[in-house]
Amino acid sequence: MQQEAPVDARTGIVGLDDVLSGGLQRSRTFLLEGNPGTGKTTIAMQFLMAGAQLGERCLYITLSETEDELRSSAASHGWQLAGIEVFELIPPENLLDEDQQQSLLYSSDLELGETTRRIFEAFERLQPERVVLDSLSEIRLLAQSSLRYRRQILALKHYFAKSGATVLMLDDLTTDVNDKTVHSVAHGVIRLEELAPEYGAERRRMRVVKYRGRRFRGGFHDITIETGGLCVYPRLISAEHKTDFAREVLATDSPELNDLLGGGVECGSSVLVLGPAGTGKSILSLTFLKTAAQRGERAAMFVFDEEVGSLIQRANGLGIDLRAMMDSGALVLEQVDAAELTPGEFSARVRRCVEEQGARTIVVDSLNGYQAAMPGEHALVLHLHELLQYLNRQGTTTFLTVAQHGLVGDMQSPVNITYLADTVILLRYFEATGRVRRAISVVKKRTGPHEDTIREYRIGSRGVTLGEPLTRFQGILRGVPELLGNGDVLKNGDA
Repeated sequence: MQQEAPVDARTGIVGLDDVLSGGLQRSRTFLLEGNPGTGKTTIAMQFLMAGAQLGERCLYITLSETEDELRSSAASHGWQLAGIEVFELIPPENLLDEDQQQSLLYSSDLELGETTRRIFEAFERLQPERVVLDSLSEIRLLAQSSLRYRRQILALKHYFAKSGATVLMLDDLTTDVNDKTVHSVAHGVIRLEELAPEYGAERRRMRVVKYRGRRFRGGFHDITIETGGLCVYPRLISAEHKTDFAREVLATDSPELNDLLGGGVECGSSVLVLGPAGTGKSILSLTFLKTAAQRGERAAMFVFDEEVGSLIQRANGLGIDLRAMMDSGALVLEQVDAAELTPGEFSARVRRCVEEQGARTIVVDSLNGYQAAMPGEHALVLHLHELLQYLNRQGTTTFLTVAQHGLVGDMQSPVNITYLADTVILLRYFEATGRVRRAISVVKKRTGPHEDTIREYRIGSRGVTLGEPLTRFQGILRGVPELLGNGDVLKNGDA
């Protein structure tokens, strides 16, 4: 039984339909352009398969690839292209047939009209509702002039429009990149790009250049080609995801840490843990994960810098059983390879944990690794702003760690995002009586008062334990404190 077709022609790619605000408007002609290897053919096949599943007649007209090549590409994704008619404009068996020499596409004396006629014949025979024309570069070469090329595209557009077909024309940009003839003719234009970073796999992204009469999600969106098809990760816009939740204060099982935080961390806020390597940023974040599990909440941790097995073993030595939390479903622990993951894909993973698995505590360890997945510092701040705003509006408490350069003295962060976080916890080394010690302080909290003292803390079998405020020292944050006399003990409010 044929299913009722939706108003728009869905592309079969959830993320792309989201970017297009529903899909491709029916009975219109669209242009999909990009250099070879960016995923145009994959999108085209998914577009036609989505139509075939609705019982629509679908036609793939290929001028550049053979039918065997197309079906082989489809098979690599596990597809059979059932219900899709593939019309190969230049059948291989005709290459040596003298009677067919004048209809070979790449013959120098081929008439453009002959090519168009054969396209129309294939269309008339099937009367399809969805059409893919691959690719326009061949027609552009035959036209030999911009005027003739434009007239030919207009003729194709009007012919398909009279029949009510939704057409997706592919352009591999191999002839003249600056020729924008089809941009003005097409109802919508989608552009695919491929970037080659200095290290790691290639990155792909897409952008909707135009879409007449419709608001679409602008800007660049990351895409990946995987076995099973192409995935689009729409750019995250936090303003679209606002929910109502109770802004309660979440306490830990450490009274001293609660005092330092002014009672705890507010639900739906973001916490930045700053400090040099080895000060216990990850362990402190695990402390909050543990208390979240004790409250019966679900949590997720994304690890950029450390191997997951090593983290689990290290946490066990501190009395935190991550494996048990994972087995019970209270924790999702994911290893992230910054060299292979795009920012959009990472945001999609976080959203999946929040929206599908109900995570209410998120830990990103660390932003140094996250930064490696960014094209630049400016983009990192923008991505983080939207991600943190989204999580805050979902009522999710977020913990982010940043490793600062250096061990003592004046230390710098790879990127300054302290203004984005609601709470900033500062960890420091300091030297006293011939020992290296650790100090913790809260330097910022938007959501309420907090202790302005500096406390020493230790990492042991019970996790992180805090001591009393260090009132007999000054200069701890510089790493070289001075011990004050009995009459010079620093009080709250002293400089």
